[in-house]
Order: sequence, then C-alpha cells, then structure tokens
Amino acid sequence: MAADGQLDAAGGPRAWALSSRVAVFLVLLALPGASQARNACLNASDLQKLADQSQWSRLLQATSQCLTPSADNEYYRGLAFAGFERWEEAKAAFASGENKYAQDKRFPEELAGVAFKQKRFQEARRHLYRILRLDPHDRYAINFLATLYFLDGNLEAALKYWNRIGKPRINQITTDPQLHIDPALLDRAYTCSPASVLTLEQYRTTLERFRQLGVFSSYRLDLEPAAGEGPETFDLALSAVEKNGWGPNKAAALISLVRGLPYETVYPEVYNLRRSALNIDSLFRWDSQKRRAFVSISAPLARNPKFRYGFYADGRNENWNISHTFLQPAVPVEGFNLEKIQLGGGIESIANSRWMWSAGLNVSGRRFRNLPSGASAADPVFTNGAAAEARARSDYALLRVPEKRFTLDSGVQGAVGNFYARGFGRFGTLQGSLGARWLPQARGDDFEMIEEIYAGKTFGRVPFDNLFMLGLEHDNNLPLRAHIGTENGQKGNAPLGRDYLLSNWEVNKDLYTNAWFKLRLAPFVDTGKAYDGPDGFGSRQWLWDTGASAKLRVLGGVALVFTYGKDLRTGRNTYYFTTTREGGPSFFPLPFVERFR
Repeated sequence: MAADGQLDAAGGPRAWALSSRVAVFLVLLALPGASQARNACLNASDLQKLADQSQWSRLLQATSQCLTPSADNEYYRGLAFAGFERWEEAKAAFASGENKYAQDKRFPEELAGVAFKQKRFQEARRHLYRILRLDPHDRYAINFLATLYFLDGNLEAALKYWNRIGKPRINQITTDPQLHIDPALLDRAYTCSPASVLTLEQYRTTLERFRQLGVFSSYRLDLEPAAGEGPETFDLALSAVEKNGWGPNKAAALISLVRGLPYETVYPEVYNLRRSALNIDSLFRWDSQKRRAFVSISAPLARNPKFRYGFYADGRNENWNISHTFLQPAVPVEGFNLEKIQLGGGIESIANSRWMWSAGLNVSGRRFRNLPSGASAADPVFTNGAAAEARARSDYALLRVPEKRFTLDSGVQGAVGNFYARGFGRFGTLQGSLGARWLPQARGDDFEMIEEIYAGKTFGRVPFDNLFMLGLEHDNNLPLRAHIGTENGQKGNAPLGRDYLLSNWEVNKDLYTNAWFKLRLAPFVDTGKAYDGPDGFGSRQWLWDTGASAKLRVLGGVALVFTYGKDLRTGRNTYYFTTTREGGPSFFPLPFVERFR
C-alpha cells in the first residue's frame, strides 16, 4: 500500500505536466491559423478585381485585414476610400503610401485625382509635377496637367504640355461670319491648319499677327470640343471685336474720337478700309501752347499679315519753358517756340512668336523762335536745321513661363542720322528695355504686376527734339509719374537729357468689372535719372516717385487714366489725366512714331 501510495503520489504530478504540455502544443498549433485568418492578404490581381468591380466594402475589408506592409495594400486602401467618396481618408491613405514608397508614381497620381475631385486644382498640379519628376514621359500625367490648365483658361500652358504627347488636333477653324475683314487675309494670319496638331508656337504667332492687323480691339482664340469627333479633337474658334470703319459701333467710335477733349485733342481713326486692314490713324490738337497734327496710313504688305508697312506725317508748333530743366548759368534759356515737321515710313515683321523687328526712315526739319542771343553757343541743341534718320528695332521674348503666367520681354532700338547744320553731322541714339509681367492668380487678370526698365544713350550732336524726357506728357513715352512735362501748358517742365535710366513698377488690381466698364487701381513706384553735361540738362540726382493710377476702361478699348503722384525728393504732389487704347503702343520709344500712331 505504501508502495502503491508512493506510486500514486509520483504519478499525479507527471500526469498533470503531460496534459499541460499537450495543451500548450495544441495552442501553438492553432496560433498560425488564427494569425493567418487575421492577416489574410490578397495579392495585387485580386485587389484589382475588387476595384474593377467597385466592391469597395470588400476591398476596404481586405486591405484592413492585411497586416503585412506593402505598396499595393496602401494603394488599394486609398482606392476603397475614394470609391466611397471619403476624400480626406483617401487622401490620408495615398499620402501615407507616398511617404513610404516615394518612387511609386501611383500615389501622386491618385492624390491628384482626389484634389481634382475637391476642386483643388493647384494642389492637383503639384502632385502631377511630382509624377513628371519620376517619369517625364508619363502620358496620363501630361494630359491631366494640360487639362487642368485648359480648365483654368490658361491655353498657353495647356498647349505646352499637350504638345508633348501630340495633342490637340484641330478639326476646323471657325470665325464669326459677321467680321468684315477679307476672309482670305484673315486666313493668312493663321499659322495652323485643320486636321493637324495646334502647337504653342503656332498659337502665339497667330495672335501676334492678329495684333499686327490692327483691326481688332479685342480678340481671343479658344479650343472648343469638335462635334462628332473624339475627345482629343477640337475646333479652333476666333472671338473678336472688330474696329471696322470708325469703330465697332457708334458709341465706341464717338468715345474714341473725343477721348482727348479734356486736353484739346481729337483722334479721328478709320479702320479696315476696303476690308484689307488698311488703317488711318490721326490726331489733331488745337492747344495754343502745343499744337499738333499727325496722320498715318498702314496696311499689310502684299496682303501678308506677317509684314506691315506704314507712312506718316507729323507737324508740331510748341511753346517750351525750360527754366527748371536747363541749368546753364551763362545764357539762361527760358521760353521759346519750336516748329517741327517730320515725314517717314517703315516696315515691321513678325518673324516668329518670340521675335519681331522693324525698320524705317524719316526726314525732319525744325526751327526755333524767341531764343535768347547766344543760346546755340550755350548748347548746340538749339540749332535750326534738317535731319534724316534710319531707325531699326528688335523685340524678343527672353522668357515665357505659362505655368507661372510670367513673361520677360526685351527690346533694342537704334537710330543713325545726319543733322544738316553747321558744326553738326552724324548722330545716333540707342535704347534698350526689359519688361516683366506676372499674373499670380491661376486665371484672369484681376491682379497683375509689371516691372519695366529702360535705358537710352545718344551719340554725337543730336537735335533738341531728340533729347529724352522723363515725365508725364501726352507726346512722351518715358513716364516718371510725379513729374509733369508741362507747366502752364508749355513743355519742358520734366527732366531732359541726352542719356537716361528709368524704372517703372506697378501693380494693377481690378476694383469693378462688367460688360461695359472695367476699373483698375495701380499703385506704382518710379525711379530714374536723366544725364547730360555738367552745365545744361540732366536731373543731377536720382528721382523717386510713387503714387497710384485709376484706370477706367470703356467701350472700344479706350482707357481713361487718372494719376496721382508724389515726388519723394521734394514732397510735391501732382495730378494728371490722359487716355490710352487697349493693346496700343507701350511707353517704350518705337521705331516710327508709336507704331504708326
């Protein structure tokens, strides 16, 4: 019994230990199966099938149960959230995948799609740029990016990217049948043709040719889906307001004619004579201090919109007072009268979308009256005589970034002439410009920043009327906007010089816009200096002006400009009014009288 008792005592613990080992063994056998059940990861092909069948619940469940990290799991989990239109969760899933798998372009692709659904086009573009850094030839990203720019109305940026994949194809070119211009002449302005791909170069060059025709106060080329064609085919449609005859309508013609009445000037203008883009521009000023008559005629050369010729005549009778700008102590020169007549002509050409050039010839004669004795000895510019000049100009677009809506343009202009007077001979002028324009918003021109830099130099003895003036004056195109070029109606109040440097910076902001009017406010900062000899003309120091202009655009592209300026050197306040035309000449001096204006 004792022996039996010992056996039972020993056998009890051994039996318990054996049963415990069996239980643990069975639990360990069950664990992999349970883990596998909780970590049931589907392969990529199965996940894709669920996505193709739009089984978003099963797809979300499958990606949630999978505990093994993978790019596919992150990607299809985001797709499941997107399928339910749970955009923020989809964005978070794709962003997580992009952070973990930076070289997988599927994640920025889907993030772009989510941003597009949420109307966040700028964010979508950032993700598409990320794709193109990974794969510059990704057709989906290129087409998506171009489409976003197209929806924003930025056709140049859209064409830049579409052209990389052979798009867009043009089905036909349509124009307003009510346009009066000769259809054959208008057709020659197009550098593209139906049944071909529209390139950015063709688009830009065509717009430049429309501008050079000079018969449209506004114009636009649009891509419209072609009826009955595929999604990659468009019609190219021209929308334009035509200045036919005296103007697009009676009201616009009247406003254009009398826009200069506040400063005793009218602008008779006739456009598109004989439907041939033959234009006549003129102005007549009866101001007793500065009378002027100007007329020009211009048209496409040999009915080719690439070239344009023009002839002009310009006569002036002006009273000058340079007591504040001519600092010659020996012979003070104050008031005098200048009569001048000038005849000239030239040709300009659009070589391509970036470059245009022009050249011309002119002859002129000038006569001074009421000059004090010895004035011409004090400075030879006060000399009567005739002159002949040859002029040339080149404009080139240095930089265009349509995605950023930024342009940087340049211009160089020179003239070589001969002044037929004793002690005179050959002379020359050279000018250069840089102009930057930036539209920071994705669409429209509600906010616009402009910076323009000009420089000019003369060589030899130039006539008085070839000196540069820095200031606001109706016949001047180098604005220093707190320096008015006249005093009591007489010219000569703004700095004059043989050489100059000038910078104009301004920001344009729309205040009110409707179908008839557009009001803009333009704060500005100008700085510049006119250079000359130690005694005579010149500004002596750098000039700084600031202020703002209110620009009211009305019918026919006419703008009424009211300017307030403050001279930061003297503290003087100035007020000025003038008019301009939309799409008209820039402030930069042009080869022949403001492009025939």
